[in-house]
Amino acid sequence: MNEQQISVGDSVKLVTQPAYFKTADPMPMLRPPDVLTVGEEGIVTDRRPGHYWVVRFAKGSFLIESQYLEVIFKHTIS
Repeated sequence: MNEQQISVGDSVKLVTQPAYFKTADPMPMLRPPDVLTVGEEGIVTDRRPGHYWVVRFAKGSFLIESQYLEVIFKHTIS
């Protein structure tokens, strides 16, 4: 997958299903891959080391690597 620029505030969608999801809670927990489906959209709320992003979906916030995400709307600072 090509390298894209993801920023906090961007709207993204899940383009590939990872083996599991990790919650972005203070005490992270692993969740099964069917907790989110490909195509679900969320908002990037934070950046973490190692190409991980905190993305808020309707079902909660998860740590997701950038390779599983595609930007659908760029947040611009006005």
